[in-house]
Amino acid sequence: MAASQAGVFWLEFDPDSGHNLLRKMGNESPQWASPPTFGIRSQVNGYGGGALCAGHDTVYAVEASQQQIHRIDPVTGATNAVTQDTGASFGGLVWDSLHHRTLAVRERSGCQQLVAVRDYNEIVPLHDSEDFYSAPALSASGERMAWVCWSLPDMPWVRSVLWTADVNEDGMLVRARCWPTSQEGSVQQPVFDGETLYVLSDHEGWWQTWCVSWPDEQAKWTCLDSTAADHASAPWQLGERHFCPLGQGGWAWARYVNGVGELWLKRSAGSSPARVAPDFNDFRHMTASDGQLYCIARSATRLDSVLAVDLATKRVRLLAGGEAPFADTPIVAPAPFKMPPSNGGQEEMGGFWYPPVGGSSENNPPPLILIAHGGPTSTAWPVFNPQVQFWCHHGFAVADVNYRGSAGFGRRFRMALAGNWGQSDVEDMERAADHLVATGRADASRLFVQGRSSGGYTALMAMIRSTRFRAGASLFGVSDPARLREVTHRFESGYLDWLLGAPSDYP
Repeated sequence: MAASQAGVFWLEFDPDSGHNLLRKMGNESPQWASPPTFGIRSQVNGYGGGALCAGHDTVYAVEASQQQIHRIDPVTGATNAVTQDTGASFGGLVWDSLHHRTLAVRERSGCQQLVAVRDYNEIVPLHDSEDFYSAPALSASGERMAWVCWSLPDMPWVRSVLWTADVNEDGMLVRARCWPTSQEGSVQQPVFDGETLYVLSDHEGWWQTWCVSWPDEQAKWTCLDSTAADHASAPWQLGERHFCPLGQGGWAWARYVNGVGELWLKRSAGSSPARVAPDFNDFRHMTASDGQLYCIARSATRLDSVLAVDLATKRVRLLAGGEAPFADTPIVAPAPFKMPPSNGGQEEMGGFWYPPVGGSSENNPPPLILIAHGGPTSTAWPVFNPQVQFWCHHGFAVADVNYRGSAGFGRRFRMALAGNWGQSDVEDMERAADHLVATGRADASRLFVQGRSSGGYTALMAMIRSTRFRAGASLFGVSDPARLREVTHRFESGYLDWLLGAPSDYP
């Protein structure tokens, strides 16, 4: 999502062209704002993010095939290349209104840097001493900047650090400093409210909101919400935004409770927080403009939606998406399940169970497919999934499992998979199967396991190591970790060692 005087914009996948295209909110309905042949997607870190930002009267976006920044006229849809940096990829775009330029992360020849981009291929490096960079954030005056860095072999959800700098009259960074947390942690999504800086950090166990200041050159971290819940998901992409300042001390933020996302609003410093849009359970890419909060939202019963929330009345409007997936077919809704720790462990785990269409009985429990999500530092969200619906409509129950290592359940749970991939996750798939059998929701003789990407590795290891499962499916799954370590992209080049230990220990 992006908003400016030029309008409210988002990216939408078009199945006819196979591209992510630019959409703009018109007077009454959304309108296409880019040509159908102009795909938009960043490939920085392999997963991209931040491929779009809105200036005063134009939009800047990363064209998918060449990875260059283009200027898009939001009225005519005309596009013009801003960069011609062959071999480079750009992402994490941010508009700098003070200096009339686009800020971005540039990835080139195995290196990253923060850069400033003006029209006519003028690219100015701003900072380049670290391995990886997040999308930058600017203060209201444009005179302060913040960003997050992390270094190999870490992933950004393992260990990362906050940086700040002043921006001089020439647009260059001065007095750049890093501000470590008091304990090891992952910092993400810096944002300014006026000149005051806020971030999400999990150094005390959860991704919570912190105000960061540095009087007398000493960092002061003040927690604004100590609720024991993650307020963001794992930062796989640049430019994520799970919280947003609203002015006058007001905030919007997401909170994840037992795998379910909640959207909360606090209109001003003196008002009470209120939950809004309870029909949705995942919220991303928040931005505020002209008394409205905009975001991408997902639910279990409809397709992805673009929402506008009136900050004064808290009324929620559906701007785009949100269609019913099927015309005449009922949607199978998820039911959360949760299990206490086993074998003296400390970690609870659970997921979401989907019953088969047609039901089952105590004497005739259904066959069950247990799904291991990808990542593995990702999450099984209770959102519409056509594959899950397919199996439920063919007589199977489905369990989407948040095994140890999943994001959204605190730092300790997320870090529990370190060195134990293919073991702890397999044990948790077994525990989920046993629990659902014991509670009458699955037939012990008809248990199946499925996974995609890293979840495919979990499925393969479950079929090798476990006797619970009658069959399984690995969909584009990891089958040779040592080979993957040799060919994976730089972003994940240290990830397998974190998951599995030294290469000599790879199974």
